[in-house]
Amino acid sequence: MADERHIETKAVHEGHSPDPATLSRGVPVYRTSSFVFKSAKHAADLFALKEFGNIYSRLTNPTNEILEIRVTGLEGGAASVAVASGTAAVFNTIVTLAKAGDEIVSAANLYGGTFTMFDAILPDLGITVRFADHRDPGSFEKLVNGKTRGIYIETIGNPVLDFTDIEAVSKIARKHHVPLIVDGTFTTPYLLRAIEHGADIVVNSLTKWLGGHGAAIGGIATDAGTFDWSDPKFELFNRPDRNYHGLRWAVDLPPDLRKIAFALRFRTVPLRNLGACLSPDNAWIFLQGIETLHVRMPLHSSNALKVAEHLSRHPKAAWVRYPGLPGDPTFPVASMYLKMGFGGMVVFGPRGGRAAGEKFIEGLTLFSHLANVGDARSLALHPASTSHSQLTDEQQRAGGLSPDLVRLSIGLENAEDILADIDRSLESL
Repeated sequence: MADERHIETKAVHEGHSPDPATLSRGVPVYRTSSFVFKSAKHAADLFALKEFGNIYSRLTNPTNEILEIRVTGLEGGAASVAVASGTAAVFNTIVTLAKAGDEIVSAANLYGGTFTMFDAILPDLGITVRFADHRDPGSFEKLVNGKTRGIYIETIGNPVLDFTDIEAVSKIARKHHVPLIVDGTFTTPYLLRAIEHGADIVVNSLTKWLGGHGAAIGGIATDAGTFDWSDPKFELFNRPDRNYHGLRWAVDLPPDLRKIAFALRFRTVPLRNLGACLSPDNAWIFLQGIETLHVRMPLHSSNALKVAEHLSRHPKAAWVRYPGLPGDPTFPVASMYLKMGFGGMVVFGPRGGRAAGEKFIEGLTLFSHLANVGDARSLALHPASTSHSQLTDEQQRAGGLSPDLVRLSIGLENAEDILADIDRSLESL
């Protein structure tokens, strides 16, 4: 019955029912480091994965579990694991399936922190990332080789807002039997369920629109439960894992658990031993946000479209990008997938280049100048000098980031007030 419910109902109810002991209707926050074992056998069975239950809040927590079940339901997946940040979700995803000597093929139009992780940090761990052109699905296949262990894309790229053809890239991943990993942060499962289009793993920053209020930091990875890890090239899933009692994740688990081998290894290896756990208080905050996801995302999208249309006509805007503008380069692909709205992000370049972009941001009064997106409030940033400043000029250009680009995360205020603030600042240039 639960699987037949609509996404709006799942956002409010999935994973929780009134507490039978207290009859509390709201989700409780379990502020505890650890949980009592019923017996020595119970403890041993939990650690051996013979029984599921709570051991220590770094691994599982009842509040976090409700969040994980809810996001799994929204994404249409099989299991999710929540962690301390979206960046932690990306990193733990990669190290769950790849080791030194392995490779990942990734789109180049990535959030700056992800690009730096892929370009500078993972290579130091022996994992090579090769960057493809997100606009050309065939460029991904050219980079796949015998060492490739996954393909990585973002739905709407940060910050240029190009949309990658998920199904086209998924066909390449299927052909070479590697998982497709999709960062769905900018679309959320309300606008797009990437698993339905071929994603094997979906990562989200809970900090952004899922939480929706800029009140906490967190991330989550969802296992579609459809990928077969028994191919010997996925050595981490087929050799005895010394991280976990010599278990072979693709071989020794019973069939019902084998399908979520990725989620289980993610939880019991990097999360358990590297420790990027999500606090139950933050999990509770995200649950409050998710309950209104289906109410907020249409307004974010409609406000953003109004801003994009307004900027496209403004004499002091040199250019504007929004996936929902019919003339936008990414519209033909984005419109194939996004039927419920095109998201809350708009980017543009004011006439006058980088200096004009910086002055424009300083002239805003309703918008908050900060390094976040997906807030109920409207936010503005100059990525070239902030969130993507660790990239070289050449890397910024390769990802489509120009020096004048201003990133606008459009909030839930009245659209006329948002436009008035933009106009006041543009007129000051």
